[in-house]
Amino acid sequence: MNSIEKKCKIKGVRLTDQRRVIAEIMSNATDHPDVDELHKRVNKIDKKISIATVYRTVKLFEESGIVEKHDFKGGKARYEQSPDEHHDHLIDINSGKIIEFVDKDIEILQNKVAQKLGYKLVDHKLELYGSKIKK
Repeated sequence: MNSIEKKCKIKGVRLTDQRRVIAEIMSNATDHPDVDELHKRVNKIDKKISIATVYRTVKLFEESGIVEKHDFKGGKARYEQSPDEHHDHLIDINSGKIIEFVDKDIEILQNKVAQKLGYKLVDHKLELYGSKIKK
């Protein structure tokens, strides 16, 4: 059983055979695919799964807290399995590659900024956009 499948079971989300294929593809994704890319990957396993089914399934998984939607610059929503631990993203503006990272200094600084402004930080999302430095 893949990790999205496990989360579906815990949250009581019923998995049809088609949803199970989509869950498997999303669980194995090492990138942050959009729905079109998911559909291409799913179709390699089952050609009968329509793009509408992929959209509906991804929306169901998102609403259930099983996957997270990201609206990185570039127009298309991208998805990843809801992480067990917080991380931030660095997006290469040339290749579109998305790098996940955790930096304790950034986490400390964000809390300091919130406190300085009179707030307790309860959540945040950090997206950095950059271009690879050529050596």
